[in-house]
Parts: sequence; structure tokens; C-alpha cells
Amino acid sequence: MAQSISLFDEHHPEDQPTTAQLTGKVATTFFEGNDSFYKVLLVQVEEHNFQWDEPEIVVTGDFAEINDELSYRFSGKLVDHPKYGKQFQARNYERATQTSTAGLIKYLSGSDFPGIGPKTATKVVNQLGTELIPKLLKDPDALNGLGLKPQQRDTILQTIRQNNGAEQVIVGLNSYGFGSSLAAAIFKKYHEQALEIIETDPYRLVEEIANISFKRADQIAQRVGIDYNNPGRLRAGLLTTLDRLSVSSGNTYSTTTEVMNASFQILDTDPNQTIDDQQLATALKQLVQDGKVQVDQDRIYLKNLFQAEWQIAENVHRILQAADAAPADPKQLISQVEQASHIQYDVSQVQAIESALSHALFLLTGGPGTGKTTIINGIVQAYATAHDLSLDPHDYRGDDPYPILLAAPTGRAAKKMGEATGLPASTIHRLLGLNGDDTEATGNALDGELLIIDEMSMVDTELFTKLVQAIPTGMKVILVGDQDQLPSVGPGQVFSDLIRSQLIPTMQLTQIHRQSRDSTIITLAHQLKDGLVPPDLLTKKPDRSFIQCDVRQAVSVIEQIVSKAQAKDFQATDIQVLAPMYRGEVGIDHLNQAVQAIFNPPSAERKQVETARGCFRIGDKVLQLVNDPEHNVFNGDIGKIVGLTINSEGKQYLDKLTVAFDQTEVTYPRNDWKQLTLAYCTSIHKAQGSEFPMVILPVVSPYRRMLDRNLLYTAVTRAASKLVLVGDASIFQAALAKEASRRKTGLPDRLRSAFQSEPESATTSPATTTTTAAMEPQPVDPATNAEQDAVLTMAAIERQAIDPMIGMAGVTPQNFLDAKSQ
Repeated sequence: MAQSISLFDEHHPEDQPTTAQLTGKVATTFFEGNDSFYKVLLVQVEEHNFQWDEPEIVVTGDFAEINDELSYRFSGKLVDHPKYGKQFQARNYERATQTSTAGLIKYLSGSDFPGIGPKTATKVVNQLGTELIPKLLKDPDALNGLGLKPQQRDTILQTIRQNNGAEQVIVGLNSYGFGSSLAAAIFKKYHEQALEIIETDPYRLVEEIANISFKRADQIAQRVGIDYNNPGRLRAGLLTTLDRLSVSSGNTYSTTTEVMNASFQILDTDPNQTIDDQQLATALKQLVQDGKVQVDQDRIYLKNLFQAEWQIAENVHRILQAADAAPADPKQLISQVEQASHIQYDVSQVQAIESALSHALFLLTGGPGTGKTTIINGIVQAYATAHDLSLDPHDYRGDDPYPILLAAPTGRAAKKMGEATGLPASTIHRLLGLNGDDTEATGNALDGELLIIDEMSMVDTELFTKLVQAIPTGMKVILVGDQDQLPSVGPGQVFSDLIRSQLIPTMQLTQIHRQSRDSTIITLAHQLKDGLVPPDLLTKKPDRSFIQCDVRQAVSVIEQIVSKAQAKDFQATDIQVLAPMYRGEVGIDHLNQAVQAIFNPPSAERKQVETARGCFRIGDKVLQLVNDPEHNVFNGDIGKIVGLTINSEGKQYLDKLTVAFDQTEVTYPRNDWKQLTLAYCTSIHKAQGSEFPMVILPVVSPYRRMLDRNLLYTAVTRAASKLVLVGDASIFQAALAKEASRRKTGLPDRLRSAFQSEPESATTSPATTTTTAAMEPQPVDPATNAEQDAVLTMAAIERQAIDPMIGMAGVTPQNFLDAKSQ
């Protein structure tokens, strides 16, 4: 988690110059960001053009390496915070010694430049002038002809480059308005060439630096006078378009028409200029030639998503084709588990457990109440029995890790999995050792014998790619989920595509087990999945109800429901309000404030702080918004604020907020509070992988365009015991009739290509049923077929399809030993 702090909030003192100037010697550095250039300095004042009577002043801003006891000139403004007092907020800076002849002579003849005395320093300064440092940074040959010894020349150049290279870049980056973290990322990527790159091709930053937007690069380009149809601008616009299309739609590819049309929304920003269609087409072709974009017929992919689909397909094929030691008598093994667990499996459950034990890779899908958790338990116990494993990992005495691995996409889903099985379960990120959101990072290789992943519908293309790359050949893999739930937030629909390919042993559970005489929520969920409007939708049931009201009454009705539930001892953790949008009277943000006022109202005894996202109080239910594997918390995790510390000395960067999650407790400095938001109401997507005793789901007219059958189904299946629908029944019926469009992905085709040389019997079994028998296989690109049949192609190399052991079939280390001995 980032330890840097943001610049303090400003209040402009009266009668101060618009741009204040301060010259002073740095006495000490109070604070220095670990992952940025942000610093808090104490400066001894020498000169200033604003009202200031103290001998020292605190200066904040982005600086490269700061040398204590050296003088710097800062430009910026004096700011005044009611808590933190007056401080100088620097927009930019430079060494004061660099602007005078005497200062430069003193600087060059100082201890940083061994072997350079005052006489030599004077000669250099007289020849090159007060601009000698930028001159030497740009042209080292400027020292030629001064009669310097080689060692003196090298000393001057190396020291100036070391002392001033980063400083000059940071000064330049400050002038372009880059903040601490971005300035650090840019400097790390380009070093001393950063400013030259920014001034000649700022659009490179869009391609190569995370979180640099096209709009930001466009602003710089306008400032330095880059042409409207500059190839770099068109490239960056096209890449931004592809990225936005994949994020907004969840598709892994787009069509040429979509890309070209959408790119104009990004590129065509000046009504007085026109985008050249031909140059735009040329820029797209160049991206393809450079490998930044991949084209498959009329499908246009970003390189990472194109490669990811191939890597998934080829690794799935590798995993499934591994020789698997199935139990000699699986039915007898399952019977042993039944006796030990005092449970009686039905025919379909026996079939599912037997199939899972008999294949290297197995898919299990089913709606709520169909027994997925029961089958997971049965698989674990049967596997443990077959391999003489204790179901308590603490009893495992081997030197290797416990061979059964359980994981899920979110912390709450992992906790639920662990509670159901009695075995430790983790998030997939944690299992792979992924740290942060670095898309370039790859996961650690897994060590174990059996891997079960739950809530697979939530796993996107990027994460699944890293998962299958980490699975060793020979590990048994079981993927469990509900294919009718919402697909992942990120691009792709991996679980659905794996099932749809009809190439992997799959079983769909249809028989409902978890249903008592008075339970109707599961019945409702299955009706929704089939697109049926329940005849008793508006009839009050023991576990669900539909309260009809218009949008103006919805918030008041929800407040009444929550208040009555609270009076019946429901806690904030028991009730979850779900909504599909953030803004507006019935948006997530407003509903959070309404429910917070009931469960955690302001109180003189309860600490609270104001933030950009609203008010946080001790006891608040909060949601994590970003992945932070280092602290074992992930996007969508829900916790409770248990600690809030405001520094009494007015040092805002020492403020802390502590949140207790299901699996850990995390303390956040103020700068990281933006990672949290209230969680009394969340989006339906954020609630995936979780169940709550009571779910309140508003269904009102502002949601009309956003609601569809998948969204309703996912929301309803979050309710474990109580479901309250609030709003307009006609909106509910309209959403039910609206099927979500299937995402555009190439994974099914990639899987067919990867499996095409295998006989059909290799992936089917009499004990296995598929859910996609009615679906016709999509045609495979002939070019792809030809490529797969070839022994070696550049395309195969680029997508990492070549086995590193190519040509080594049947060769063992003993062969080399035998050859060596001959």
C-alpha cells in the first residue's frame, strides 16, 4: 500500500503573490515517499517575495534527491490549513547555486568534485556560463577544448549527471503537472531521456506508462505543438479506444467498424480540425505490424488479451491431457465417504464426485441450492481418503505443503469455502502470490495435487491466464461456479466459454436440494434463470416480499425496512442493499448515506472524519475498492472500521484508519482512505461471491436501462434467508425479459484449435454431461488451423505456443548420461 501522502488541502492567504518565490537552504527532510518523489522539507529562509517573518518554513512538493545544506529556489504558493498551519507548496524548484557565477564556481570546487579546484572551476564557468549544467547534461562534448585532464572531465560530467540528471527531469515533469507517483514512474521508465520523449512524442506515455490517459498526453502535445494527425497521436487514440471498449463491454475483442467509429470519440477533439481517415487506417496497420494489436479476421484484439486467450487454451489442453490416476473403485470410495460423513448422496452427486475424481480437469456448474458445496466436500473427502490424507492440515507431517488447495476470487468467497470444507482457502491472488494490480506480474508456480476453484464466473481472462500458467502438469483441477451469474468485471467470460467449448468434462446440476417447505428464494432464482415471471411475484412469502412503490418513495421505504429489521436485532452485516448505479436519488452513494444514518448515526462519543467519499465513523461497514494482496484484501471485500486515529500534532500524514475484514485487519494512512467506501449499499457486481441473511433490492425506473435477467438473478441469489424487492413490478418484468448479450470472446475457438488433434473420446465420458449440447460449434479460422498444423511459426512463438521441450519426446536425463559415458 502506498505510503506517500497527498499535498495538503489549500487555503489561500490574502495579499500573497500569485506565484511566490522562496530561496533557502534545506535543513532536513521530514518525510519522503517510498514510491514517489513527494517530500516534506524544513527550509532555512534566505530570500522570499511574500509575507513571512519566521527563520524557517516547511516546504512540500515533488523533488529529486535533495542535498541538505544546499540552497534551492522554490516557486509555488503559501498555503494555510486550519489544522496544519502555513506551509510553502512548491510547484517547481532549482538549485540556487546554478544561477550565479560565484555559486557555480563554489559548487564545482566543492567536495562533490574531487580533483577540481577553484582555478579549474573558474575556467569552466567562464567558458560555459551560468547555463553550464543544462549544457553539459545535453552535450558532454561542451567540455572539449578547455585543457582538462581526462579524469577531471569525467569527474565533472559524472557528478553533474548524478546530481542533476534526475533533478532536471523532475523539474521538467513538475512543469508539466505530473504528480508524485506518475513522475516517479516516468523517470523509472525513461531516466534522463524522459523530458526529450515527452516533448517529442508524449503519446508514448499512453502506451508505456500505466495511468497516463490519452487526454493528458493530448494536453502536453498541444503545449509542445504536435500535429493533430501525428502518427503517435492516432496510435495512442486507437489503443485507448480498444482498452475502453474491452473494459466497458467485457469483450476481449472488437470489430474494425467498432474501433474506427469509437476512436473518433477520443481523437476528434477540435471542431476546427479533421481526423484523416487514411492516416488513421495506416496507424492501425502499423500497430498490427508492431505487435501492439492482433487481428484475427475482423476481430481486433489488444495484444495482451489475444495472447491470454491462446495461453488459456493451450494450458487447459496441457492440464486436461495429463495422465491421471483415477481411483480403482470410485463408487466404493464414495460409499466410504458417505459412511464416515453420515450423508447419502443422490445419483447426480455421486456422478459429479466420480467424474471429478476421474479427470485431470473438471467443470461443475449449477444454480443456488443444487449442492455444489456438498459435492466439493465430497470430492475433498474422497480424495483425502484415497491418498491417506488427514483433513486437518495441521496433522500433515510431510515436508511439502498440504496437497489440497482451495481458492476463490474474493476474500468472502474464500472464507465461505473454508468454513464449508474445514480446510484453509485463500483468494486466487493470494494463492499465486500476486502483489498489487501489476498486469505484467506472473503468479508463483503452485505446489500441490488437487486444486478446487469456487465462484469461477467471477474470474476474468487476465487472472485465469495467470492461474493456468501456474498449475503444474499432473495437478487435478476442479472449477466450480454458476454459469448463469454475471460474468467477471474484467474482460472475458472464462467459465462460460470453457463450458461452451464442449471440450472439457462438465456437469450441470439441476436438482434443488437446499429448499425447505417455506423457502421460496431459490425457487424464484431458478424461475428467473429460465426467464419466467413468477405468478406469485407480488404475494408476500415467509422469506420474500415485493413492496410496490414509485421511485420517489423508494428510499423512504428502504429506510423503513432497515429500521424494522434493526429493531428485530438484524445487524449492518446481516443486511445488504444492492443497486446497479451509483448516482441519483436511488443510487448507491445516496442509499449508503441513508442506511448509515440508521445503523451508525453521528454521535459525540463516536469518532468520525470527512473524506472525498463522505463521512467515515467508527463502526461503519466499508468496502475495499482495489486489490491489495500485500495486506490480503481485495476489490469487493467488506469490513468494519474498528479504529480511527487523528494525529494531535496536526500532521495529517500520520492519520490512520483501521478496518477489520474477515481474514485480516488493515491500517490505512489517510492517503489510502480513497481505497474504501461505505458498504451498506453496494453494486450487484461487488456482491458476487457473497451471501447475506437479508438482501434489499430496489427495482425502480432509473434502473430500467441497466437491469437485465443476469443482473436480477445474481442479486436474488445473494439472499440467504430474506429477500425484499422494492419498486415497480413492471420494471422487474421488463428486466426479466431482457437477456444479457453474450460477450465477444475468442476463447471457444482457441480451445477448439488447441484440442483439434485430439480424438473426441479424450474429453468425454459416459459419466459426464455437458450443458451446451444445443450450441453449434463456431467455425474455426482456416488460418489458425494451418498455423496449428505447422511445426513452428512466428505467430506460434509470439503467443508462446511452442513447447520448450519440442523435439525432446521420450528423452530423459539418463540418455545424456549414457551418451556422455560412450
